Amino acid sequence: MARTTTSDARKKDAREKIELGGLIVKAGLRFEKRALLLGALIELKHKLGADGGERERLTSIGAEAFRNDT
Repeated sequence: MARTTTSDARKKDAREKIELGGLIVKAGLRFEKRALLLGALIELKHKLGADGGERERLTSIGAEAFRNDT
């Protein structure tokens, strides 16, 4: 049973990583260097912690991008 749980957890983790990678592609950042992407995400984490308004603004932009998905 523990083996199945571990396998399920690995599949869930892999799926989540694939989905997150898809967000990079959807944002048009597929060909950017990984260091730049990581730096941008770390910077974003700091900005979100400091400003709740920024979180709402960016969520709105992302939601609109998902609605426009064709």
